[in-house]
Amino acid sequence: MEKNMKKKRGSSVDFFKKSPRKHRGKQKQHKQANNSQNQINHDQLYTNLAENLQKIKETLGYSEDIIIREFRIGREKSIKASIIFTDGLVDTISNQEFILESLMKDFPQADLNTISMEELVLNIKETTLTVAEIKDISNYNSLYESLFSGNVILLINGYSVGLAISMKGGKERNVTEPSSENSIRGPREALTENIRVNTALIRRKINNPNLWLESRKMGKQTKTTVSLMYIKGIANNKVIEEIRRRLDTINIDSILDTLYIEELIQDETYTPFPTIYSSERPDVIAGNLLEGRIAILVDGTPFVLIVPAVFIQFLHAPDDYYNRSDITTLLRILRLIGLLIAMLGPSVYIAITTFHQEMLPTPLLISLAAQREGVPFPAFVEALMMEVTFEILRESGLRLPRAIGQAVSIVGTLVIGTAAVEAGIVSAAMVIVVSITAISSFIVSSYNLSISIRMLRFPFMGLAASFGFFGITFGFFAVILHLCNLRSFGVPYLSPFAPYIKEDQKDAVFQFPRWAQVSRPRFISQRNIEREDTDMPKPDKGNN
Repeated sequence: MEKNMKKKRGSSVDFFKKSPRKHRGKQKQHKQANNSQNQINHDQLYTNLAENLQKIKETLGYSEDIIIREFRIGREKSIKASIIFTDGLVDTISNQEFILESLMKDFPQADLNTISMEELVLNIKETTLTVAEIKDISNYNSLYESLFSGNVILLINGYSVGLAISMKGGKERNVTEPSSENSIRGPREALTENIRVNTALIRRKINNPNLWLESRKMGKQTKTTVSLMYIKGIANNKVIEEIRRRLDTINIDSILDTLYIEELIQDETYTPFPTIYSSERPDVIAGNLLEGRIAILVDGTPFVLIVPAVFIQFLHAPDDYYNRSDITTLLRILRLIGLLIAMLGPSVYIAITTFHQEMLPTPLLISLAAQREGVPFPAFVEALMMEVTFEILRESGLRLPRAIGQAVSIVGTLVIGTAAVEAGIVSAAMVIVVSITAISSFIVSSYNLSISIRMLRFPFMGLAASFGFFGITFGFFAVILHLCNLRSFGVPYLSPFAPYIKEDQKDAVFQFPRWAQVSRPRFISQRNIEREDTDMPKPDKGNN
């Protein structure tokens, strides 16, 4: 059985390699339009400093935030040079101390009279500039990329190669607590918008030389840094190659958030369910990397994409791994029940009150009939109005300032619900059902899955109003079949349930004790499966 599952997973990944995505095969028509711009950007630097500075000013539109500081090297001021940097992206104090003072005051004058320009630049790099990172740049494309990445560009008159000196600075958001993945126990740190801070936070969790990082520039206009992070020897090489292939096919002007990447590399576009997991917590990302998954980081956003993703993964919470296994199991079952209530709650009420009144006890049926007396709308319209109203209140609460957003959502719901019941527009039972449904939707830890469940609630309400429980059953099986058909980078979305993998059930709905989880999830990767060799803890018999 294991061999068959392995063959299925491998063939599914190979399938993606053989069938390139249609909406990405039209890159040739953009090449002619970009040839002229690329030709300008890839022109070599001039030997003459004045010509270089003039071209840079014209290309950048004489922007005020581009600072050009011309000076002469050495105390005798015999060689012209210039530094160029972007105001706000560079540490100006370090720039003055480690570059300007080193070249204008501390550079030995005797060297300028006896060495060539090549030797001069080599001397500057090796003995003069006391900075950690210096790179050679020979064309304007490299110059602009380095300039807007927070580097200081050093150009010397008479030499056609510049230096990109790392002096990154400016104001950035500090590491704070997670805003969307709260937990009672565990670390209190979240990622930031700086990709280097993010990689450092993850490396603190995994002190391993096999944690590899691959970076590339994406976006023709934004030149955003996009990085792959995985553990060599644990991650599936086929999945890594598939991610590289999909990223290579992206030809887009801008990458401003991970969502840009997510929509362009996901397996299935027309599905309400997320097939790529995202997180802002370094511990969650580290845990997924240790299971064999791959992380995709984008500079400028605190959220990281994690692939491959499966359905049960979205029901897990960060603090599942900071509680005892029995408590975690109970909470996961509670989340699963809450998910079903959030998706089917109003539709079950509509089906019972419209078609299946015989299922209710007589006293309850009489009570519901009395409440609905005078309500001018059928149960479906009644539920639809309440659900739409609640979604409007929820969305408005998110858009309002945080101090008053929650108050508006809670007070608005109470006031509108009470007024609607007193006016006879809806019944009290419907308000209770909608409220329980709304609360249940918050129990799902993943925001993306929560939105998907809220979307599916409305089709189920329509099926219940038309066909009763038969419609709900049909819709539920349709959702299950759709989930069975989904893949995330070749991995079946309902793993480890379909296909059923016995060993992987130890951390699915039920969580076994830590000492019992001896292997990594087999549906992710077949490499380096064993992750621990620990027996059940027990007292030493010799000490009794």
